[in-house]
Amino acid sequence: MQRLLNLKNLAYLSAALVLFSSCKNGLFGSKNKHEKSEVTGWNYNDKNMGGFNVSKEKEQKTGPGLVFVQGGTFTMGATDEDVMGDWNNVPRRVTVSSFYIDRTEVANVHYREYLHWVENVFDDPQYAKVIDDAKPDTLVWRDELAYNEPLVEYYFRHPSYNYYPVVGVSWKQANDFCLWRSDRVNERILVEKGYINKNQVKSYQGQGQDNFNTQSYLKGLYQPQPGKPKKNTLTDANGRPRNTVTFEDGFMLPNYRLPTEAEWEYAAYGYINQNPKPKKKNNGTGEELIKEKQVYSWSQNVNGLRDTRHGSWQGKFLANFKRGNGDMMGVAGGLNDNASIPGPVDAFFPNGFGLYNMSGNVNEWVSDVYRPLNSIDVDDFNPYRGNRYQKFKKNDNGEFERDSLGRVVKVDVTDEESKNRRNYQRGNVINYLDGDSVSQVTYGYGVTTLISDKSRVIKGGSWNDRAYWLSPGTRRFLEEDQSSSTVGFRCAMDRVGSQEGNGFKTGNTWSKRRQNSRKN
Repeated sequence: MQRLLNLKNLAYLSAALVLFSSCKNGLFGSKNKHEKSEVTGWNYNDKNMGGFNVSKEKEQKTGPGLVFVQGGTFTMGATDEDVMGDWNNVPRRVTVSSFYIDRTEVANVHYREYLHWVENVFDDPQYAKVIDDAKPDTLVWRDELAYNEPLVEYYFRHPSYNYYPVVGVSWKQANDFCLWRSDRVNERILVEKGYINKNQVKSYQGQGQDNFNTQSYLKGLYQPQPGKPKKNTLTDANGRPRNTVTFEDGFMLPNYRLPTEAEWEYAAYGYINQNPKPKKKNNGTGEELIKEKQVYSWSQNVNGLRDTRHGSWQGKFLANFKRGNGDMMGVAGGLNDNASIPGPVDAFFPNGFGLYNMSGNVNEWVSDVYRPLNSIDVDDFNPYRGNRYQKFKKNDNGEFERDSLGRVVKVDVTDEESKNRRNYQRGNVINYLDGDSVSQVTYGYGVTTLISDKSRVIKGGSWNDRAYWLSPGTRRFLEEDQSSSTVGFRCAMDRVGSQEGNGFKTGNTWSKRRQNSRKN
């Protein structure tokens, strides 16, 4: 009898354990605690509840070479007298979103790294033009009445000039460099996390079309050798581990690109240096912190001087520029900027964001198409001229394709596709309201003007420019397929998430007690 009671109690205990386990694991038998959808109540990352995978919220990592620039409002345009009479930079208040930009200009050694990759990947003779098109034009140093042949031969390749800004690069070449940089950075991230076999990147020799491209990888057109991630947190809809990364996983970075003119100009001023430093994090006033316009990028006042308590900066040149006719660097024994041509990319005084040579050294390409009245035409939020909308092309089977360089093929968005939209009605709006039939403005390139749809803005002034051009508000232009010994570039990147930076939330927040609504 006692034995029967013990068996009966054991059965009750087993049933209780099963019931407890069922309650603990949930209705659908899930063993882990899952995040639930606030709109359906279904679990995320649960193979028993649809298998919809959602990555944990991640902060955007700062890409190599970049500096975070917190966006905001500023007066874009001239801050000094328009001595050239161009009337092409009328002051206007605009807002730019937060973004990232290179701490320095792209240097010779960085561009040689790019060429090394191109020459190895596309070593087949059929790609000879690809290699030639990537090389900078070193002949930009030549002058009919000057002895500059040593610069033609040595400036780009001699190690003495490793960290001098690359010049002789057209806008198109700078744009291609940004695309290449995006893919190399994302490929490295996947290798370091173990999703691509590290042995695959030991040699790029002869890869040709079959090289890593971010979009090709994401669309399944490129299959790298799989690696062995140490801690693989990625699963498919059935809960099985997967080695293929998606953009939604949050590992890969947005593309490197050329900055817009508004971004470049905003970053150049470094106005954040004028903001009062709050005692507590995220406790600034947030009210009209820009009190005065400034002329140059490193300054906190209108006359361009910077001085410490001990006067150690007074009299020192803070940028590389041309002081006057025939004066590139001063007198022997008392050189003023210590550079007759471009100087090292991290020379001279950085601005409030920690960016070097936003005034002087070399002019820099930005992404905008040039128009004299851009400051009037464009929007006041993230102003930009140069949109030419594209989409990824699909073949007759509904599949994406790669071109001969390994990139996913794109085609222009047509006017027919756009005509019924409210926010835009054309696929190519480079000349919108300034050069199109609506504006009734024409640009007869080479006849009445040097402006065309290929004219791109350059900013910042150079080693061969007077001080006037060092002001971030000034602007000039050059055709996108041309280059110069006075023009280089730096890259930028979109910022995703909080506009204040990592560790901050978007919008103003209060305690939950204040936010709770009254319950009925």
